[in-house]
Amino acid sequence: MVENLKCTVSNCVYNSNNLCTANHVDINPVGDGFANSSEGTSCKTFKPKDEHPFLVYK
Repeated sequence: MVENLKCTVSNCVYNSNNLCTANHVDINPVGDGFANSSEGTSCKTFKPKDEHPFLVYK
């Protein structure tokens, strides 16, 4: 786990009290391979929390 990595994505399974608990983090540029700001990046480690664990989707 990366220590003290801030995460404010509330619906990510790895977010615990605004800290990332993933064993590794994979962040990539969006689009042409070059980022000018944080908006030009994407966390590929993101996994959504299961908000309805008792529902069966077909």
